[in-house]
Amino acid sequence: MRAVRYHEYGGVEELVVEQAPEPHPGAGEIRIRVAAAGVNPVDWKVRSGAARDFLTVELPAIPGRDAAGVVDEIGTGVSGVNVGDRVFGLGGVTGASAESAVLSAWAAAPDTWDDAQAASAGLASVTAIGGLNPLGPLEGRTLLVEGGAGGVGSAAIEIAIARGATVIATAGERNHAYLASLGAVPTTYGPGLAERVGALAPGGVDAALDTAASGSLADLVAIVGDPARVSTVADQAGAARLGAHQANAENNPAYLAEAAELGAQGRYTPQVERTFSLDELAEAHSYVERGHTRGKVAILL
Repeated sequence: MRAVRYHEYGGVEELVVEQAPEPHPGAGEIRIRVAAAGVNPVDWKVRSGAARDFLTVELPAIPGRDAAGVVDEIGTGVSGVNVGDRVFGLGGVTGASAESAVLSAWAAAPDTWDDAQAASAGLASVTAIGGLNPLGPLEGRTLLVEGGAGGVGSAAIEIAIARGATVIATAGERNHAYLASLGAVPTTYGPGLAERVGALAPGGVDAALDTAASGSLADLVAIVGDPARVSTVADQAGAARLGAHQANAENNPAYLAEAAELGAQGRYTPQVERTFSLDELAEAHSYVERGHTRGKVAILL
């Protein structure tokens, strides 16, 4: 199969398109013919070696964690899915940027999503839901999302609104119209955040979710008034220091199923800023590495 691999940790110049052995699913896994794969910040962090202390991979490695496509092989012990089904989901830390990929968690892709959207939903939705769940029921509550324009922040906004929250979200001014299009009340990040949020929510903010790791976690705790009502998906050290919830992305089929159901209802649409071809994966990595992606980036096969 055609795949993108890197044989050594390093920059995007290490990414090469080449023939690679086809993977096969183990117990509890499925294989898909990949239609599209997501490109996430973790991909370049793993590829560069920046994450090697806690995310080790066997080289050569195929970057990419989430993908969408049609099931063509099913491992032992798997039920509820058939060859030919269109699904999206997650595999390991690597493996998605190829013609075939193995998934360990998946859900049926709703017809409302195209392939790029389905591929972009996996990691963003499980991370967003994992960050929201510790905050409890959101019906009738006001939620502050720090870093609302990124892939996880965008997903969190729509999912929180679907759960009944009023959402205030931060981003640079160029992304304020984008945040409003998702249903959030936009504001800028940085100094003075408490005053700006106070003006937008005179009754106070009930909970906050940090997706940005911008150093603002202490400010979010101060705004909400209780670290137990603050969650982060990005600042482990800050969460441990302040007592806030720290959520990690989980290959959780229930989270994927929730995202798919909201997608079928038109209440969650994965936001894809740009798509690239498999041969352009190095360019896609460079684009994501610059850190200004609005929503997600995907590759189409």
